[in-house]
Amino acid sequence: MKIPYISTQRRRDAETQGKHAAKISWQFTAGIIRAFELRSVLQDDTYQFCQFSFAPLRLCVTVICLSSFVLCYPHLSRAAEVRTLTLDQALEIAVARNRDILKAREFYNQVQGKYVEERSAALPQITLTGQLSRQQDDSQKILTGGFIPTRQDTGGAELGISQVVYSWGKVGAAIRAADIGFRTADERLRMARQGTYRDVSTAFYDILLARELHAISRQNLEQKSRHLDEAQRKYAAGVATDYDVLAAEVSVQNARPDLIRTGNQLRSTKDRLRFILALEEDVEVAGELELPPAALPSYEESLAVARKRRPELEELRRRKEIAGELVTIANADDKPRLDIKGGYGWRRLEAGDVRGDGQDWNVGLYLSFPFFDGLKTRGKVAQAESERHALEIDEAKQSDAISLEIRDALNHVREAQEIVSALTGTVAQAERLLTMAEKGYELGVKIRLEVDDAELNLNQAKGNLALARRDYLAALVNLNWTTGVLGEGNVSAP
Repeated sequence: MKIPYISTQRRRDAETQGKHAAKISWQFTAGIIRAFELRSVLQDDTYQFCQFSFAPLRLCVTVICLSSFVLCYPHLSRAAEVRTLTLDQALEIAVARNRDILKAREFYNQVQGKYVEERSAALPQITLTGQLSRQQDDSQKILTGGFIPTRQDTGGAELGISQVVYSWGKVGAAIRAADIGFRTADERLRMARQGTYRDVSTAFYDILLARELHAISRQNLEQKSRHLDEAQRKYAAGVATDYDVLAAEVSVQNARPDLIRTGNQLRSTKDRLRFILALEEDVEVAGELELPPAALPSYEESLAVARKRRPELEELRRRKEIAGELVTIANADDKPRLDIKGGYGWRRLEAGDVRGDGQDWNVGLYLSFPFFDGLKTRGKVAQAESERHALEIDEAKQSDAISLEIRDALNHVREAQEIVSALTGTVAQAERLLTMAEKGYELGVKIRLEVDDAELNLNQAKGNLALARRDYLAALVNLNWTTGVLGEGNVSAP
């Protein structure tokens, strides 16, 4: 049975209630045990006897209390479940559980059913029919003077078979179109898989970035709290004023909202990854924003690969082939068709006192030629040809859009790479600058404003570097998706 999703707020409320209930349960258990022990009232021998006698009861009471707690709060075990994933593990789960991929696989089953349907037109059609009837016609008395019976009873059964011999290419075109549909389903599955890989990788890197920003905010709050403690000590020693303490307190309070925002951002990014993976339990990620070595291809190379590998283009090409077969099917509606039909059965006839029965069979070659249908076929052919031309236009439009996407993807990778290179040494310099400012402030040669500026510069440097690394990794993923090779072969997400 599927476990219903428990929101973050509900899980927090449940954890709070569970802790409160656990505290009450243990206090209740401890009270019963202390009442049974009677240390302050009984003598040593009596106490030893009571301790020996009540030991099983103490164990039973503990087990009962713990069992009651678990039964009253069964959802806490589920709410506390956290699944730690690496990027490769997240991608494996996405392939098996993502809704878009499952929908694409179901489309493959739909195409398979369509192929079976179209192939049936080329196979013999076998039917079994039977009848049993009674006919009463009193007018026969007047016409024949009662010579022909007025009531007739008939019955019979027949096994019929029909096989198309020639259909002006209609049946063959339908089978070919259904077969091309399999390749269309494959491309749609590739499209869903690559899109999921991109979404999972981006969500994974978003979590790493949010975790880094949350750590920076927490470190900033801790740093300002230390400054407040230092200001209070100096004030107590008479070397600082009320202004210094008040300024430090304001800095601490101003640092708290950023910590709250980054914490909420971290929870939101985890929920998004869990949604993409279709998981019920909470997720945690294992990894760092590390930059892999990557040589960027040229625009021409990327465009050539994309025109060959992008599933959107491949799907349009397959659909264009299907449209060509649909033109053949529509064009055959007003052409000659040749079928062979036959049947074999048994028939019984009873008219008055006369009765008879015996075998009944037939076989024949049937030709149909709807040479004029009010130009209906011409209209259907025009529609099919227009659909094929529209798909050609869509293919050209998609190719142009992919060209622009590749340019943007390459530019984003270069931009993020340059920012990372520019900020790599900035963090170390900002840390050194903050250390010098704090030391100078302790010695009285630096003012409070210089320390605050150094802290701000350090936090901005750390945040910008983390964001640049995330953007670089996400840009590489997007470049692989744009060229149509994400997750295929030995090309994977960074």
